[in-house]
Amino acid sequence: MSSVPTAEEIWKDARWLAQAVDPRAGLIRLVEMTPEDYREASFLDDRMFQQRRRTSHLVTWGSVANSIPAEERRDARWIFHISHVGSTLIARLLGELDGIVSVREPRALRDLTFFPPDVRARFIPTLQALFSRTFSPDGAALIKATSFVSDIAGEVIRAGQPSLFLYATPRSFISGILAGENSRKELAGRAELRNSRLASRGVNLRPARSESDLAAAAWACEMVALEAAAGPTVRWGDFDRMLEDMDTVLRDLADFFGFAVTRAQVSEIANGPLMRRYSKAPQHDYSPELRRELLAEASAKHRADIESALAMLDAAAETAPLLRKALDRAQAES
Repeated sequence: MSSVPTAEEIWKDARWLAQAVDPRAGLIRLVEMTPEDYREASFLDDRMFQQRRRTSHLVTWGSVANSIPAEERRDARWIFHISHVGSTLIARLLGELDGIVSVREPRALRDLTFFPPDVRARFIPTLQALFSRTFSPDGAALIKATSFVSDIAGEVIRAGQPSLFLYATPRSFISGILAGENSRKELAGRAELRNSRLASRGVNLRPARSESDLAAAAWACEMVALEAAAGPTVRWGDFDRMLEDMDTVLRDLADFFGFAVTRAQVSEIANGPLMRRYSKAPQHDYSPELRRELLAEASAKHRADIESALAMLDAAAETAPLLRKALDRAQAES
């Protein structure tokens, strides 16, 4: 068991992940990580403790926040997404680049979503610095948030920092949800919260008549959150379009994020084993071809319900500008 890290050790590099934060208690959980740990972990919320025993410490928030070096970086790059659109894969692929620390779904950002803006404002600047730490001076950090953290994306993204917003068209998203057993299980459980989030942004959908309607509501909920947070340094990405030429996509994203790469390195990553594994559980086979097959199968099986759900979204968009903007963006890509 290692001793509680000193302020110097915390701010030296990315060794001590800011995994969770408790604004009420004024505590932060730091978890010891190596570069390989960051590469291997699919998620850095509490699921990371199910994989293996990890060294962690609860320390006072003030001891961390009050010890930030004056020159500390706050230049983390960001990935926000609507869930089930390949964000883990993109974050993994970019994390293979030299010097890139890819931080996937740290719980600390999720913790802040449960607090009002004035509380978040006291914590976000320090978290921006904590999530910008790397293991080398010329490295960079890439943070992939949990989907519902998009509600505070506009507060988290520092002015001028590039961010990728990942999505899929509503038809593709609904088909993808219906193709997966686990994704279908969460639909009903999150329906009430999603309806509340939608209503807060002026979107009112009819009562759900099917799983397709619930999936459509999930798409709308996360897309309007992204639309509300969009700014001049945001790049949008339709995941299914990106899969058509991942080699080019990775080169473009590396350039967008300011990551130094060579064509050979990007090509090796884009055509490597990560593209043939399920990113959330790499022990399982998966591929762009299998994704297309599953989407086509679900689309055919649930065609009538999906068409009805799409009509529901279109009708609701007549009185919801953010939803209209989201649908127009998706239709422009289809």
